[in-house]
Amino acid sequence: MIVDAHQHFWALARHDYTWLTPVRRAIYRDFEPADLEPHLIRNGVDMTVLVQAAPSERETQYLLDLAARTPWVAGVVGWIDLASAQAPSVIERLAQNSRLKGLRPMLQDLDDDRWLLRADIAPAIEAMIAHKLRFDALIKPRHLTVILQFAERYPALPVVIDHGAKPNIARSEWTPWSMHIRRLAASRPIFCKLSGLVTEAGPQWSVSQVAPYVEYLVQEFGASRLMWGSDWPLVEEAGGYDEWYRSARAALGGQTPSALAEIFGGVAMDFYGLAR
Repeated sequence: MIVDAHQHFWALARHDYTWLTPVRRAIYRDFEPADLEPHLIRNGVDMTVLVQAAPSERETQYLLDLAARTPWVAGVVGWIDLASAQAPSVIERLAQNSRLKGLRPMLQDLDDDRWLLRADIAPAIEAMIAHKLRFDALIKPRHLTVILQFAERYPALPVVIDHGAKPNIARSEWTPWSMHIRRLAASRPIFCKLSGLVTEAGPQWSVSQVAPYVEYLVQEFGASRLMWGSDWPLVEEAGGYDEWYRSARAALGGQTPSALAEIFGGVAMDFYGLAR
C-alpha cells in the first residue's frame, strides 16, 4: 500500500490563497482530483492525505467535501483558528467527520515564532488530544526549538514535521537545522514528512543535492517515523510529481524493502489512522 502523505487541492475562485499569486505561473491555476489521479496511477499510489493550503475554516470544509467524493483521499488535515475561544467547540464539531485526521496552523507565516506556546492556544490543543487529532507542523528551521517545547508540553498529541522543517537546500544550509533535527528526533516521538525538499532545493535541483538531507532524516527519525509526501501541486515548481517520486526512491536506494514499505505507506497509515 503506497500513501502520498501530503498533497493539496485549490480553486482560485475561492480567494483563500493570499500566498498564491500570478508570479507563480506553474501553480497559479485550479488543481483538482482529476489533475492528480494520473500521477497516482502512474506511480502506483493507492491513497493520499489532503492538507490545507489556506488559513480558513471554509478551506477545511472545502477539503472535507472533496474527500467525501474522492475515494483515494483517505484523510484531511484542516485548519481552524486555534486561538479562538470557540476553537474547542469547532474541533468537537469537525471531529465528527471521520475524514478529518488533523489540523495545521500555518506557523511559517506567523510573525511570532513562539505562537504555539501561548496560553490561549492550550484549550484548542487539549481538544485536539481529546478528539484524537494529529498536529501537522508547517515550520522552518527557526521553529524547531519551539516545536520541541510544544511537544514536551503536550506529550499526548501526535506531531509530524512537514517538509523536514524546510532546510534551505538551495544554499546548502546544514547547521543549525541538522543539530535541532537531531535533538528533536532523539527527545520526543515526533514524526517527519519526506516532502517539500525539492522545492527548497530550487528549480535546478539534483538527486545528489537532495540525497544528504533525505539520508539524514532517515538516520535521525528512522523508517518508523518518516513518511513520503509529494507536496503536489507545489512540486510542479520543481520538476513535478513523477520526478520527485522517482528521485525519492533513488535517494532511499540503500533502504531495505521493509523500510521502504514503511516510508512510502505504513507510517502514514498508522500515524493518521487510515483505513487499510
